[in-house]
Amino acid sequence: MKNSIKVKIFPKFTKGYKEGYPLILKERMEKWPKELQEADVFELTDANGHFVARGYHGEQNKGDGWLFTWDKKEQLDENLLTRLITEAIQKRQFLFADDSTTAFRIFNGEGDGFGGFTADYYDGFLVIQWYSVGVYSFQKMIIDIFLSFPEINGIYEKRRFQEDTKEDFVAGQKATFPLIIKENGINYATYLDDGWMTGIFLDQRDVRRRISEDYSVSKNVLNTFSYTGAFSVAALFGGASKTTSVDVAGRSLSKTKEQMEVNGLDPSGQSIIVEDVFHYFKYAVRKQLTFDLVVVDPPSFARTKKVTFRAAKDYPALLREIIDITAPNGTIIASTNYAGFGMKAFKKMVAEAFETTDRTYKIVESHSLPADFTVNKNFPEGNYLKVLFLTLDI
Repeated sequence: MKNSIKVKIFPKFTKGYKEGYPLILKERMEKWPKELQEADVFELTDANGHFVARGYHGEQNKGDGWLFTWDKKEQLDENLLTRLITEAIQKRQFLFADDSTTAFRIFNGEGDGFGGFTADYYDGFLVIQWYSVGVYSFQKMIIDIFLSFPEINGIYEKRRFQEDTKEDFVAGQKATFPLIIKENGINYATYLDDGWMTGIFLDQRDVRRRISEDYSVSKNVLNTFSYTGAFSVAALFGGASKTTSVDVAGRSLSKTKEQMEVNGLDPSGQSIIVEDVFHYFKYAVRKQLTFDLVVVDPPSFARTKKVTFRAAKDYPALLREIIDITAPNGTIIASTNYAGFGMKAFKKMVAEAFETTDRTYKIVESHSLPADFTVNKNFPEGNYLKVLFLTLDI
C-alpha cells in the first residue's frame, strides 16, 4: 500500500468530499494516477494540494474506491479496522440482546466507516460480502478481527467482484444447514454456502414485522417476486387466511415450503406458484382474482423469456398491474431496493401509476433501511430501500 500517492479533486466537488462524501469517482478527479493499483491507499487533495481525506482504490459497480478517514494522521491498519468493527458491533448490542431476532447486519460498509464490504450475522455465523479486489486485499485482517469477538463462531464470504462463488466457507467453525435463524420470533431457514443469497433479505425485517403485527388478520395475501416466501410466512403468523406466493425461479417452490415447515405451517394449504409474475397478473385478471394485501418487491432488474423489468422506468407499469388485482379497501406494500432514486421519486412513481386508474390511495406507512443497516448521512445513496404501505380507498 502506497500512502504517498496523491489524487486531486476537481474544485466543484471539493466541498462534498470535505464534508464527508465517501465514494471515490474517477470523473470527479483532475487526474487519476496510472500507477494506482487495487488496494493502494492514497491522499485526496484539493486544488491547492491540501489534504482532504485518505482512501483506498477498489473498483466496484458504485465507483472506484472509498474514503475511510479525514484525519491526516490516521492510516489504514489493524488499529483502524478494529476500532470501526468494534464500534459497529457495539451499536448492534440491542439486537444481540434480543432473543426473538438472531440475524441482522453487523457492519454496513461506508455506513460504519469503511466502504466496500458488509457483514451479516446469522445466529453465531457471519457472511461477509466483498465488492472489489481492492477491499478483498484486507480480507485476512478483517476476518481475524471478527473472529476475535466471542459472538462469531464461523465466517462465510461472497466475493461479489467474481462471477463464481463456490468456496464460501473461510474461517472458524462450519454451520449446519439449514441454519434456522429467528426474526421477530419467526423461524427462517438459511443457507450461507449456497450462492449469492442466503434465503432471506435481512433489510426487510421491519416490513415483515409490520405485516405480521397489523396487516394480515383474515387477509387473502399475494406475495409477488416471492423468493423463499418470507413475506408469506410473516403474513401467516399475522393471521392471514390464505397466501399466494409467485416467483419465476424453480427453487422458490421447495424453498417456500421449507420456510413454512420450519414454523410448523402446512404449505399444502397455501398457493406456491412457479411462474413469471407478469404472466400471473394476466391470469389473475382473467380469473377475476383479487387480494386484500399485495406485496411487490421486485429486483432492480429482471429478465424472463418475454419480459424485461427495470425498476428505474418500469415500476409504475408494474404497480398498475397490482392495482387491478387489489381488492376494495385493500393494501399494497410497494418496495424497491433500487438506489438510483430516493423516496421522493419513488412516491412520484406511485402517483404516476394511479393516474390512469379510477382508484385512490393513501400512504399509511413508509420504511427505509432498519437501524442495523447504518447509513452515512453524507451518502444518501446508501439508504437504498424504499417501502410504501398504500391503502386503497375503493
